[in-house]
Amino acid sequence: MIDVRQLTPDELELVDRHLPLHRLDQDGGEYLVAWEDGIPIGHAHLDWRHDPPEVQDVFVDEAHRRRGIASLLSASAENLVRERGFDTIALDVDVENTPARALYEKLGYRDRGTPPRRQAGTIMLRGKPYSFDVVLIDLVKKL
Repeated sequence: MIDVRQLTPDELELVDRHLPLHRLDQDGGEYLVAWEDGIPIGHAHLDWRHDPPEVQDVFVDEAHRRRGIASLLSASAENLVRERGFDTIALDVDVENTPARALYEKLGYRDRGTPPRRQAGTIMLRGKPYSFDVVLIDLVKKL
């Protein structure tokens, strides 16, 4: 059975050994972690600095993909956002990431109506440079 819950300080070291917590040092956010048999197998980051809150950094360990874990993480994020008084949740996705786009459409996310935007550059993620060049589309879902 898969259990999804908010990352606690006591679990941080274990989760960090198994999953890439790229946004760990980012203020204003928190991770939801999917667990199976005491092992972290996936996560989603919620950024509360935006209105509506944004889902970011959804990751499922390769050995556990195609089992609905990303859908469980998304549903947990939506429930938490709803519990905190919001009626909408948002995310952005690379236009070339067809599997992610298909998943989010299946889950009820719709194009926000903003034009696609190119983002390129290098940022620091947990003290290491990460270079990117993507075209993102904004998706939202009414809760």
